[in-house]
Amino acid sequence: MAVLGLGTDNVVIVGTLFCSCLPFPFHHPPFLSFFLTAHVPSLILSPLRCHPCDKLAKTMLFLARHTTRAALPRTLSRRAAAVRVASTPLLLRTQLNPVSKTRQFSLMSSSMMSAPASIVKQNVRPAPDQVLRDIADYVHNHEIGSQLAWETARLCLIDTLGCGLEALNFEQCANLLGPVVEGTTVPNGTRVPGTPYQLDPIRGAFNIGTAIRWLDYNDCWLAAEWGHPSDNLGGILAVADWLARTNRAKGLPAPKVKDVLEAMIKAHEIQGCLALENSFNRVGLDHVVLVKVATTAVVSKMLGLNREQTIDAVSQAWVDGQSLRTYRHVPNTMSRKSWAAGDACSRAVNLALLVKNGVGGIPSVLTAKTWGFYDVLFKTEGFKFQRPYGSYVMENVLFKISYPAEFHSQTACEAAMTLHHELKKIGKTTDDIASIRIRTQEAAIRIIDKKGPLNNYADRDHCIQYMVAVPLIYGRLTTQDYSDEVASDPRIDALREKMECVEDKTYSLEYHAPDKRSIGNAIQITLKDGTIMNEVAVEYPVGHKFRRDEGIPLLLEKFERHVTKRLGKEKFDVIMSASKELDGISKKDVDEYVDLYVTKE
Repeated sequence: MAVLGLGTDNVVIVGTLFCSCLPFPFHHPPFLSFFLTAHVPSLILSPLRCHPCDKLAKTMLFLARHTTRAALPRTLSRRAAAVRVASTPLLLRTQLNPVSKTRQFSLMSSSMMSAPASIVKQNVRPAPDQVLRDIADYVHNHEIGSQLAWETARLCLIDTLGCGLEALNFEQCANLLGPVVEGTTVPNGTRVPGTPYQLDPIRGAFNIGTAIRWLDYNDCWLAAEWGHPSDNLGGILAVADWLARTNRAKGLPAPKVKDVLEAMIKAHEIQGCLALENSFNRVGLDHVVLVKVATTAVVSKMLGLNREQTIDAVSQAWVDGQSLRTYRHVPNTMSRKSWAAGDACSRAVNLALLVKNGVGGIPSVLTAKTWGFYDVLFKTEGFKFQRPYGSYVMENVLFKISYPAEFHSQTACEAAMTLHHELKKIGKTTDDIASIRIRTQEAAIRIIDKKGPLNNYADRDHCIQYMVAVPLIYGRLTTQDYSDEVASDPRIDALREKMECVEDKTYSLEYHAPDKRSIGNAIQITLKDGTIMNEVAVEYPVGHKFRRDEGIPLLLEKFERHVTKRLGKEKFDVIMSASKELDGISKKDVDEYVDLYVTKE
């Protein structure tokens, strides 16, 4: 039962009554619909006596004092009679003859009672969060002056495209690509390298982004948060290629590859600077949230959005539901970790297009009390920043060159390869090993220190013991070594059981040090005859900035392997000729460059 009435002094009374003397349906609190306008200063529960049974009936009275009469419905003027909803004689008698003195008590705490009023009183559109403004200002106004950043972006572009081509040789990846509806071709749509597909830019971003990330072989950034900034190329290239083809069809200038390189540098910087001091993994969120944010920011400019629209688009990326890291960790590791970045890229492009078509933003999406990102998901007062946006991340990004392995294990794999040859020199094999001790960083222990059965490719390339065992046994580690066929070798699991990972505090500290950013691992083997082999320690992988000169020739060899395997040697020569110099590749139209990578079937 409910009653709605108007008392004097513009007091709206809404109540429900239920008592044991009433028929069964009324033993339960009814659903209460009521009209309350702008100001709700208090919520009061007042017990009234039910005369027929002389029991205390529980009547909830919601009192809202309205300071403005105009806010009330016309039917509820000061002189209007009480409006009774679903009333009965019993209810009427109870309402009209309440106990004169009742003790009032609060239904909620004072803070909860006051929350609705304060929210209403503060319903003033806030200025955009500073984080949003800084990102938009950087995207629209910052000029990239670092020659090192531009040159590294060129290498990053070709390496990332090569990783995508290699992934197409894996059926599980290829099965996820193409249009949503088989046979669909979008006129002037995004072309997907290594395939015949021509898609809308949203689906194109998923295709390119998924292929790039599938083998965990593209670049890497390690800080408080981990990630792979070149994942952003999925959205960047999809939008740039679509715009180039669309503009060409209209007789307009096409975007240049230089525009792609600039967007890559800025996306790297946004994702990487947010990752430097802010650990999303510690609150269970996956790093692809940063791919979504960075891609949204840079493609918004490519789409012609202004600074304010970029702020709106980035706010939409933050409010969008964020991925959990569940699929990256024991016991749920699975292939979603390989297409999560593609999903983030496609969502970013979609959000930017929505804003382009008139959708607004959420200015305090991060800082809003109760409902903002910080309060709901991040559980801190706000993000911390080590440095302003520039080109630091692209200049210092880590290339995966030697091994298709989770980056925290790269130096461990290198050490294992050295030990493989040392074992050969003394006439020993892995069968002669009694125990293996791995000194590593805290991050590696949290992510890839894994015991027990490994169920799939994704499980294996995130297990440091597996990635050490394979090179110790075979003297190699390739993408094929994560297959079920190789994993069935009983020597691998037997060797894994002999391994112990321990944190080296120095490695953990230097992992975060801005002037070092090392990813150290050290391996020591004890043989069954008691011999303790010399420990092999490697602090910086080949793809690190400190070993960049050593790594570039190997990076180009990696690119050649990937392109030749998918497209053939002749096509590789054409692509390499177009890509080998920064000035030459920068001037090319995006669609003409992408066409070098596509296939007819």
